[in-house]
Amino acid sequence: MEYEDFINAVATRAKVSTDQAATLTGVTLETLADRISAGQAEDLAYQLPDRLAGHLTRPLGGEMATAFGLDEFVRRVGDRPEIDRALAGAGVRAVLTTLREAVTRDEFENAMAQLPEEFSQVIEPVGAGGGRRRSS
Repeated sequence: MEYEDFINAVATRAKVSTDQAATLTGVTLETLADRISAGQAEDLAYQLPDRLAGHLTRPLGGEMATAFGLDEFVRRVGDRPEIDRALAGAGVRAVLTTLREAVTRDEFENAMAQLPEEFSQVIEPVGAGGGRRRSS
């Protein structure tokens, strides 16, 4: 999936402008990188366009994932100064759903396995967003 396609899909799902979608995507991917293992974040990044992949890389020494649930995840996204707090929940949902379509099923499932079940419950069912999944 190309960068523009990813951002457009997030914008459509979250009902925001493409500028807002780009910001939400970056912050959500950075928060996801804090939540999953560095190796898993790298695996996801490898399958994304460079402009998205950079958000999944951690600085040296930031190897340990931090455990927190969905509410804390959304709060962390919404607490960033560049994010409108009211858009954080819809943005997280839109980015995670689009991420599922942008990477292989195995990589997405491996990432989701590191998160509490509640994360799976906010992702749109396959086919609900009209997007396409990249083949493996």
